[in-house]
Amino acid sequence: MVDRKAELIDIVGKEYLFDTTETLDSYAKDQSFAREMKPWLVVKPGTVDQVQQIVGWAIRTETPLVPVSSGPPHLHGDTVPSVEGAVIVDLSGMKKILNINRRNRIAIIEPGVTYTELQPALAKEGMRLSTSLLPRAQKSVITSLLEREPRLNCRYQWSSLDPLRCVEIVWGDGNKLWTGDAGHGVTDLEQQWAAERRQVTPAGPGQTDFYRFLTAAQGSMGFATWASLRCELLPKVHKLFFVAAKELSSLFGFTYQLLRFRYADELFILNNTNLAYLLGNNSEECKSLKEQLPHWIVIIGIAGRDELPEERVEYQQQDIVDIARQFSLEMVPAIPGATGEQVLETITTPSIEPYWKNRYKGSCQDIFFITTLDRTNDFAETINATAEVMDYPVSDIGVYLQPRFQGVNCHCEFTLPYDPNMEEEVSRIQKLFIQASESFVNQGAFFTRPYGIWADLAYQKDEHSASLLKKIKGIFDPNGVMNPGKLCF
Repeated sequence: MVDRKAELIDIVGKEYLFDTTETLDSYAKDQSFAREMKPWLVVKPGTVDQVQQIVGWAIRTETPLVPVSSGPPHLHGDTVPSVEGAVIVDLSGMKKILNINRRNRIAIIEPGVTYTELQPALAKEGMRLSTSLLPRAQKSVITSLLEREPRLNCRYQWSSLDPLRCVEIVWGDGNKLWTGDAGHGVTDLEQQWAAERRQVTPAGPGQTDFYRFLTAAQGSMGFATWASLRCELLPKVHKLFFVAAKELSSLFGFTYQLLRFRYADELFILNNTNLAYLLGNNSEECKSLKEQLPHWIVIIGIAGRDELPEERVEYQQQDIVDIARQFSLEMVPAIPGATGEQVLETITTPSIEPYWKNRYKGSCQDIFFITTLDRTNDFAETINATAEVMDYPVSDIGVYLQPRFQGVNCHCEFTLPYDPNMEEEVSRIQKLFIQASESFVNQGAFFTRPYGIWADLAYQKDEHSASLLKKIKGIFDPNGVMNPGKLCF
């Protein structure tokens, strides 16, 4: 009989295979309501060759694999095994920054690189990468992009997947593919760089955008072992302003006007609760800030880079002030409880520990989906009504609205904090999470990142897409070894 464990040790080395109870328990659950499932083993490969060998081993031994790149806390259940006997393939040790090219504003990194590690390296070259809203300190940059986490600067998104470009993929069948213009011709990065090819264009090879099959797939298609990312120049002048209002709907016209003129770098909306969670260091600070802050706040960042940076910021600032006045609003550099400098410093660095959404009560559940900005008020009313029925305090619900893809659509997110040590509260939040999710689907919410129960809610309404995805899964992972049980698989 083949010793499966010994074969894995031959691939990664004994020091990179883990089977202690403590280690396995740490991967068996996360902050979501996913069913707890302990993996059989954890392995940490260091090269793409090892990843390919692990996939080949999994096919021979019919062993399910669960890709992981980020450190804890994990939030959505996608890294918790759905079937018994799974092996966690943790890529967090693959931390090389392979190349940074300022001329083309491209960085190529491995999956273990976090924002905490990447941003300082880019800053040395006068660049940065656009981020999601205060990402976790141990969040993998590549995973964040593959999961389609919204960026703060939608004006620079020329597709819904920007700034992700080319990707090296090891599919579930063990084959390796370079996507985009990296996949044309010689498959050696250094030779491509010598020929001034910088892995900029994501489409291809051929006429198919293969990297899209990997996005929002929760590791059910294959592994990303490096990716090229489109960066932006560091601002020489960077200011942040606020436009506040009592009613969310009164901010829509103003925000749409900014999107129309492509004004502002950072542009998003928070309610007072979420801004308090973002700025507060503990529960008491969060409570105090909630009472001080305006109920709804548009956050506007204006940046000036190499060419006439001060003049650029000045004219945009004055134009946005004028636009705000057209809607009987006022743009200001500070509001009760927060200054522009304070918020700017916070959102341009990863979250310190504990993760900002966990500081109020110790844990949280997020509900997020895609809609249009003008419909978000209806969804906010729905979750408030549902929370009142279930005796959950409406004042604890954080709201984050992020226009995406130059304002074509909007990421709508509700944060529900709870105390994980109070059984009654955990039960209440779980019921609220399910009921609100079902109500949102019936209202037309698009769960483009369908974690957990959202997969059933989304695919039950679209059997054709589910059938097509299963065919694609059969092409790239014919033996079904990649994270089985996720999505509609």
